[in-house]
Amino acid sequence: MKKFLLMLVAVLACMTPMRAADEEKLVALTFDDGPNATTTVKVLDVLKENDAVATFFLCGKDIDATTREVMKRAVAQGCELENHSRSHSHMSEMTADKMRMEVNFTSHVIRQVSGRMPQFFRAPYLDINDLMYETIGLTFIGGFNVEDWNPQVTAADRSREVLARVKDGDIILLHDFEGNDATAEALKTIIPGLKEKGYKLVTVSQLFKLKGVTPVANAKITYNNVYDK
Repeated sequence: MKKFLLMLVAVLACMTPMRAADEEKLVALTFDDGPNATTTVKVLDVLKENDAVATFFLCGKDIDATTREVMKRAVAQGCELENHSRSHSHMSEMTADKMRMEVNFTSHVIRQVSGRMPQFFRAPYLDINDLMYETIGLTFIGGFNVEDWNPQVTAADRSREVLARVKDGDIILLHDFEGNDATAEALKTIIPGLKEKGYKLVTVSQLFKLKGVTPVANAKITYNNVYDK
């Protein structure tokens, strides 16, 4: 019996590192309302300096010859490009045909630049209705936000809020619209702070894959965390 117990302890000890690896803490930084040649570039600079990746939810109306180069840089840095509509309008007020036009336009341009079709969609203003779920054949992404669109929220406030609230599997919603430099500044604290807490930063698609979760589309789910159902 004693010999059996010793063997059992040895087996459990060998299994511990595997269990720890399975429970790796992951988080996805995401940015809405780009691309542009100013703030998006500053965000990319901070990501590169900190050896980190993120996912950018893009507005088709802002994609032109200049911002295509910014998109190519994001892809080269290991970041992901996803869909945030064409016009950044309240899509819940649109017809199904208009919704499809908004999404298809942006997905087509993203594929032209990145070589891959977007898998995820974040609704402008997080304004969603049932018709959108039924019409848009992408996985809906939400995320927890820190009101970084509000200029009265300082860079320090933004970083403090992220680090206080973050948990494993989270999708963090930030903005890289032109002039939102406080978020680029906040990243200089957010990224090292997340790493100090033991988090690995991944793209949204990597988050689902590494957590073994299959993202669902057309099921009235908006993922704020990879484990949402």
